[in-house]
Amino acid sequence: MSKRQIEEKNATFDGIYDPTGYLFSLAKSIACAVKHSPWSEYAEDIIATSGFAFRMWVRDDLCGSATSMWYWNNAKLWVENGGFTCEYVGRYWDQKKQEKEKRLEAVALAKRSIDSGIPAVCWDVGLPEWGLLTGYNDKDKAFAALSQVKGESKMPYKKLGKCEIPILFLLAFTGRTGKSEEDILRDTLQLAVTHLEGKEACDSVLAQGLEVYPSLIRHFEAEDPEFALCWNMEYHLGTYAALKHYAWKYFEKMGQDELAGLYREISGAWLAAYQKQSGEEAKQPEGRQKIAALLRSAQENETQALERMRRAIPN
Repeated sequence: MSKRQIEEKNATFDGIYDPTGYLFSLAKSIACAVKHSPWSEYAEDIIATSGFAFRMWVRDDLCGSATSMWYWNNAKLWVENGGFTCEYVGRYWDQKKQEKEKRLEAVALAKRSIDSGIPAVCWDVGLPEWGLLTGYNDKDKAFAALSQVKGESKMPYKKLGKCEIPILFLLAFTGRTGKSEEDILRDTLQLAVTHLEGKEACDSVLAQGLEVYPSLIRHFEAEDPEFALCWNMEYHLGTYAALKHYAWKYFEKMGQDELAGLYREISGAWLAAYQKQSGEEAKQPEGRQKIAALLRSAQENETQALERMRRAIPN
């Protein structure tokens, strides 16, 4: 391995703010890739400018896979919204005949990214979540991989796109486009509106955007607290609490004081709801009522934020 490949094994998720431990693994991985790139000052921004800070999905049964039910090839466009250039290789369920071709293409792209000093974002690293490829060894025909859950591991070239859920996703950052901060902000507002309105092309059985709030709140107001107390609820609250933080920080950085103030409150309400749900308080009816009230407060503030963003987008 080259000196660069050895160094990149030291890539770490340290410094990527994740107050719950459930920050969406793709958002966390793209932020980490940017953090270990020449453009590290955009590591926090990218979670908002790619739109992930504003996305919400939930199924009736609270299945955690809901967060992955979207068209993955859109990720390239969303990342490019933040002013980056990138390359992407994907292969999905209906493309089995392309498995070898796409795998070899992805292996080559991952190597180019690592050689440039930037980890590549990859699906199914250690478990069915997104992580990073941080180094490679042609002698062993394996990548050094990094998962936010399982830490460092090895990924054989031949297993890329063929792990537990055998579909392929490989995204590599290659540069900056020169897109102005004003244009990035405008397009981020448009992305946010699209997703909060539930207009993202997605599986029709999902509640999306602001519809997620009543879908979650009803479980805390139900007589049977099974769903309110389950791990799946902890996962959803923890995921969105962590994401909302990045909307707040991006708007604060961009001098959007009204939106920053609203998302500070939204982020705080989600985080408090998560903390109560994952503790003892949720086991009592009064505690579940408090969680419902926190989520309702976040819903009201995010509804206001949506109206402000709609007005801010030029016709």
